[in-house]
Amino acid sequence: MAEKKPQIFANHARLDPLFHFFALPVFLISAIAAVVHFLTHPSLHSGWLFVVAVAAAIAVLKIRTYALRVQDRVICLEERLRLTTLSPEPLRSRLPELTERQLIALRFSSDAEAPNLAERALSEKLVPRDIKEAIQTWRPDYWRV
Repeated sequence: MAEKKPQIFANHARLDPLFHFFALPVFLISAIAAVVHFLTHPSLHSGWLFVVAVAAAIAVLKIRTYALRVQDRVICLEERLRLTTLSPEPLRSRLPELTERQLIALRFSSDAEAPNLAERALSEKLVPRDIKEAIQTWRPDYWRV
């Protein structure tokens, strides 16, 4: 198996080629083609084809969104547990103030810098991009899809 490329801020975003470059375009192009077909050849059949194509495109997008939401919930749970374990008591009581997006960004920070970065995120109201840019020792997340 090939070694995984070290993850850093510049390359941490992930694309799923089968979804982003095949399934999604196929369903979206099919929906557009169904609209064009319905407009150029209006009939009950072409109208139904349009409805089915749009429903399929929406289903593909929703299925993807649901999977990402579950991943986000798991990441938040993992990060709350990790930060509770790593943080001193004064910070531990403030952890519920971290937003979902902040927790998701903090997952890339090493155990050594996570508590300090969480404290900064709370006190400075850091947005996810700022949190990720502040990370010195990157902890990769290769499982995110």
